[in-house]
Amino acid sequence: MIYKTEYNSQIGKLTLASDGKNLIGVWLLGQKYFEATIDTYFEQNNNLEIFNKTKNWLNCYFKGEKPQISELPLAPKGSNFRQKVWEILCKIPYGETTTYKKIAEQISPTMSPQAVGGAVGHNPISIIIPCHRVIGTNGNLTGYAGGLKNKIWLLKHENAEINF
Repeated sequence: MIYKTEYNSQIGKLTLASDGKNLIGVWLLGQKYFEATIDTYFEQNNNLEIFNKTKNWLNCYFKGEKPQISELPLAPKGSNFRQKVWEILCKIPYGETTTYKKIAEQISPTMSPQAVGGAVGHNPISIIIPCHRVIGTNGNLTGYAGGLKNKIWLLKHENAEINF
């Protein structure tokens, strides 16, 4: 069974999803790729321990603190390639950014930045797995499945050194 609950944040309502033990999703309202499946496959449950931990993590984050990703048991679903990209995302420090190209180079000298972009865009655990910290090689913010306005808000919130 897959469970869901909601969390109200400064950038809008977030839907949290869990397998009962691990966090498997955090989606912004209207987020590309995920919202259409939420009501169909998820049962509401506001009392899971993982949801309480995640809400506490998010409270700290939105207060400007820097909670560690390792504080939460994460289990995002995706291919081995996507898992590798998401692991790299978890290593990007608060207030810093990297590029799709740099992530591609970490995986393979022949890896396509566009393939990395697809994996980044399909990250099911927004904010916590910080896909918002990935930008284009020329410094452009490029897309964000949760909306470019939210990407800008998150980067400003983390005091990222980037031209907005």
